[in-house]
Amino acid sequence: MTRICKVEIQNFRTIRLLNWQPSPGLNCLIGPGDSGKTTILDAIDLCLGARRNISFTDTDFYGLDVTQPISITLTLGSLPDALMRLDSYGNYLQAFNRANGLVTEEPEQGLETVLCLRLMVDSELEPVWSLVSQRAQAQGQERSIAWKDRLLLAPARLGTYASSNLSWTRGSVLNRLTEERPNLGAELANAARQARTSFGGQAGAQLAATLQIVTQKANELGVSVGGRTQALLDAHAVSIGDGAIVLHDATGVPLRSLGTGSSRLLVAGMQRAAAQQASVALVDEVEYGLEPHRLTRLLNSLGAKESPPPLQVFLTTHSPVAVRELNGNQLFVVRKSPDGAHQVLQVGVADDIQSTVRADPEAFLARSIIVCEGASEVGLIRGLDHFWTNANGASMLAAGTAYVNVGGGEPDRCFVRGLALRQLGYRVLVMVDADKPPTAATVQAYVDAGGEYIIWREGRALEDELFLSLPDAGVDALLQRAIDLVEEDLVAAHIQTQSNGRLTLAQIRQQRQQLGVPYPLATRQILGLAARNRRNGWFKSVTKFEDVARDILGPYSQISEPEFVTLINRLYWWPHAD
Repeated sequence: MTRICKVEIQNFRTIRLLNWQPSPGLNCLIGPGDSGKTTILDAIDLCLGARRNISFTDTDFYGLDVTQPISITLTLGSLPDALMRLDSYGNYLQAFNRANGLVTEEPEQGLETVLCLRLMVDSELEPVWSLVSQRAQAQGQERSIAWKDRLLLAPARLGTYASSNLSWTRGSVLNRLTEERPNLGAELANAARQARTSFGGQAGAQLAATLQIVTQKANELGVSVGGRTQALLDAHAVSIGDGAIVLHDATGVPLRSLGTGSSRLLVAGMQRAAAQQASVALVDEVEYGLEPHRLTRLLNSLGAKESPPPLQVFLTTHSPVAVRELNGNQLFVVRKSPDGAHQVLQVGVADDIQSTVRADPEAFLARSIIVCEGASEVGLIRGLDHFWTNANGASMLAAGTAYVNVGGGEPDRCFVRGLALRQLGYRVLVMVDADKPPTAATVQAYVDAGGEYIIWREGRALEDELFLSLPDAGVDALLQRAIDLVEEDLVAAHIQTQSNGRLTLAQIRQQRQQLGVPYPLATRQILGLAARNRRNGWFKSVTKFEDVARDILGPYSQISEPEFVTLINRLYWWPHAD
């Protein structure tokens, strides 16, 4: 089963330069829009596909610069016997070292024997396929892979029109399942003739007046029509070719009338069955037309859970369902640098990455990621985003921002997670409490990698910052929200416990209602500690903190303590930075 060992692209569409060693199994390309994911699939399809004619235009050249030719090179390994024949391809067989990605001119013991197929397009827009070999070039030889072998290597593409594989057309997956072929001989030719004759008898009666006029004019003008004209089916119109034999269900309905998702699912299963002959599949936007449970079934059909993999699959997705169903070794982030060079980075299966794949797969589809210490920070961000969007339309989500919930624990975990994501090319902001200070070396390693962070002021958790920073009216609203959420008796008990009996909820109310006394610093500190009670925190859930942030923090965020306002404003501007 042939595998693509290496992909090299130059000056093709949005890609100036790309060198990538894909996995021999499933390769799911993820990344922001316009990062080049589909371009990679198209490049593989154009280079390896069995097409005699392909139209290129100036827009296929990077930066519209036709003076720099398009070059797409695929290094092909796990070659079938037909491509290992010395009399046909001997001068083109080379060795591939998977450890360093290098191709050497002569096959070597212990290295994989490969062929390098290249597609070149210059300013004349004529594609040229050729095998790459310095030995052959030195001997003045030049050739490509034979057409019959190209037909075997051609990848199956499960696109919007997957139903084209549900008939016995040339290149269809159906033709790769077995050696069987439909008989398109004398029987079908006779059927076509009978159809023409039968139609002619009916049409003669229905179109008699028209035929009479045509015959009369032909005779008048000396045009020989053999005495009369007839209305018969065009022989070419009723000719029956490969595509005339199509799959139908038990009631006679063509399977090409299936929905897009069902067609893709069926064709994926057929491709799996045909893997011995066509072992490379391309799927753009794998989730298209499929519900989550059927998307999972499609991925499994393509070998997502199998080892060794039955197929080499290249797919793209914008679905968190697809990301969650795969492991980190099957996920590849496509990154574009300002100079047009591209990288394809394997996500990997380190604990801090794989746990994010499972818990927050949406993050891998975003441009920027905020790593949150726990549910409180996630709710804070969601609530503020609601408030800011309603206030001025500046949405974090619209700016391509997602969040990751580390799930509490030591703050170092947030910086370790942030570093792992930063190394994959994401913009990352870590948001943590300061009641447990992180390790300086861990923070520095993250910062050195280009990460940013917001940490509350020394010794403070998020609840402390709210009760210490918001104006008195904001603290009133927080206290009332806590009573609404966890009941008055529990709030009172928490206050009494944290103050060692020196302060009660009733005393706080009396001071505020009767005397209008501002909240003393000591009272604010006690309320902050009481709010983050370990077992019954007043706001400790995504939903509760989301409502608090939207309804209370948002409206009071610009009239709070100045240093706190600075931190909140930094959170506001970060997602929208270039």
